[in-house]
Amino acid sequence: MNKIRHLAIIMDGNGRWARAKNKNRSYGHSKGLENLKNIIKKIVNLKIRYLTLYTFSFDNWKRSTVEIKYIFSLLDNYLNKNYLELKKKKISVKFIGEQNRLPLKIKKLINIYNNRNEKRPKLHINIAFNYSSKKELLNAFKCIKNKKLNINEKTVNKTLYTKLFPDPDLLIRTGGHKRLSDFLLWQISYTEIFFVKKLWPDFNSKDLSNILRNFKVIKRNYGK
Repeated sequence: MNKIRHLAIIMDGNGRWARAKNKNRSYGHSKGLENLKNIIKKIVNLKIRYLTLYTFSFDNWKRSTVEIKYIFSLLDNYLNKNYLELKKKKISVKFIGEQNRLPLKIKKLINIYNNRNEKRPKLHINIAFNYSSKKELLNAFKCIKNKKLNINEKTVNKTLYTKLFPDPDLLIRTGGHKRLSDFLLWQISYTEIFFVKKLWPDFNSKDLSNILRNFKVIKRNYGK
């Protein structure tokens, strides 16, 4: 049976979920965050060591200013309120992505979390925020060029944002769309991908358990 070390999730559908209830998109993001807390509890109980969450893509700047500001305020509020709680639960939180264009307050919070060292964390969470896989790869190639290294798979892996983590075993995307949206394009070359119709606020622990059950019995050949 397949073991899972690293789970990646594209949490799609907050806005559509809210519109279906005649609410604004911000309400959907708020409920999406509430749901994430429940899913993280389940993941900790399952002893999955690594979790990468696609929370805000570099292309999400095309959304309305009101929605973007609300997403930032949700992040700001959650990180400030839960700093000690996450430490107590031995959950390490790191950010991957671009810091340009981010408000100074958000940059400071990101740096605080990225520089925080947890002793033997039960769960490593990577928050892909203002993230673009294409930009990540371009940055890696620039780094390799500047250091005058040979361009090969090993040097690319060592210069990615995720260099300290194993590649995802499983990627889940909620919301019904079957696309990757510029997320971990290098890292998921052999990742099993599950596309789920449910919108993120409706995705629950039972749904996750069902996917993991199916994942465990997949024959993973890695090209063999």
